[in-house]
Amino acid sequence: MPRILINECKQEISSFNPVVAHYEDFLIDKGDDVLNYHRPVRSEAGGAMNVFATRPDVELIGGFAARGITSTGTISSAAFARIAEEFLGAVRENLGRFDAIYFSLHGAMAAEDVDDCEGYLLEKTREIVGEQMAIAVSLDLHGILTDKMLQHASVTTVFHTNPHVDFYQTGQRAARLLLRLLDGEINPVHIRIPVPALVRGQECITATGIYGNWVKEAIEFENSPGGLSGGFFIGNPFTDVPDLCSNVFLVADGDPAAACELGKRMALEFWDSRAIMQQPLLALEEAVGIAKNATGRVVLVDAADATSSGASGDSNAILAELIRQGCTRTALVPIVDAPAVQACFAAGIGGEVTVPVGGALDPRFTPVTVTGRVRILSDGHMNSESHGEHWYAGPTAVLQAGPNTIVLMSRPVSLYDRTPFLVNGQDPAAFDMTVVKSPLCQPRFFNDGAEHVLNIDAPGSTSANVKGLGHTVVRRPLYPLDDHFAYTPEPRIFRRG
Repeated sequence: MPRILINECKQEISSFNPVVAHYEDFLIDKGDDVLNYHRPVRSEAGGAMNVFATRPDVELIGGFAARGITSTGTISSAAFARIAEEFLGAVRENLGRFDAIYFSLHGAMAAEDVDDCEGYLLEKTREIVGEQMAIAVSLDLHGILTDKMLQHASVTTVFHTNPHVDFYQTGQRAARLLLRLLDGEINPVHIRIPVPALVRGQECITATGIYGNWVKEAIEFENSPGGLSGGFFIGNPFTDVPDLCSNVFLVADGDPAAACELGKRMALEFWDSRAIMQQPLLALEEAVGIAKNATGRVVLVDAADATSSGASGDSNAILAELIRQGCTRTALVPIVDAPAVQACFAAGIGGEVTVPVGGALDPRFTPVTVTGRVRILSDGHMNSESHGEHWYAGPTAVLQAGPNTIVLMSRPVSLYDRTPFLVNGQDPAAFDMTVVKSPLCQPRFFNDGAEHVLNIDAPGSTSANVKGLGHTVVRRPLYPLDDHFAYTPEPRIFRRG
């Protein structure tokens, strides 16, 4: 009876967010709680468990799980040391009880003293379990793929969709490969082809953008007789680490020659299209002017403060400009500001409060004072409408300040869907404007039916204006930080056994 250990460690950080993440910024599960959490959830681990459940001869062992409450700044040394020790401790404590491992990881996790957290965890796991243990890994396409990850993984899968809607399916694919490996059916060979380019924007939407063409080719390879897995990592431009770049990723069954040729062509095509895959941005003043004079619903995209990409969530840049321009159209605005929430709780529902809003975490934002009435107070617990996972925003208040309805949260949570709005009684469709702090929300949540979707050049730690972020650690040259340099794709091949 194959016994499979399941561990999880997922976080995406922005090196430009000044707020350091601590252990308390993770949701922790251990033992059977790891399995119990994921069984009803459409997560990667949930998908893997779904596949394992089809085999009556498979036994699952819950190990350790650490899920970032939301993306953050760099993880403190102490926090990652504790997480790593508990993650690896679950491997050590169960050693001898399992025959294979499934790890649900992200790929863009970095600590103050470790720039490749996922590679570190895989390397240290290998030291514990030895070279022959089968290890399956699932990753986010915004992960920063490294040689160290592929040196120690046996089989790997990556998301195929952006925005992500295939969490569950990615875990299923990893589980199927792991079972085939245990049954002796496959001989995985990983191929990584780095492309020194960072991309962002609408062309990176897999369903409609040019980026989706290469993902489709990777999927076709994955489903071909000589293929096992494939995808195209575009990394997280906001994680300033040495290996930051894009990567063609293919896993061949045995002979990697065909995969290398395919991958080199894909890499060159991607490189040649790098300028197209940059996000055009509107100046803040111009964007608010358009929204102010529109007649239909407007989406104001503030990707520079995208909490799902590692930002702090406390930008008030768009709110301040709406106030400055005297905009009277109704606006729904999310802001992380624990002191403002405390003031709202002190005033109580129906109470009037004058309070500075924004800039509570990131000093690049100057607080703006608003006067409004407290409409709703909540505890901040919610389940994501995207995949059912539990999110926690801490005490939350809805403050109506003139035409602006501000959803104030104590902690950042992902804002790529409507969950933080809906659980606090606010339907974005009921407002003239909604500030969306995410680069690529699923269109059905916000964009469908909007007169304008405006991508704004606002300040923030996850700005699509990548050249202005201030990278200092990445290997150069790297587009768009650098230009006018030659590129030749060079496959890196990783075999186990």
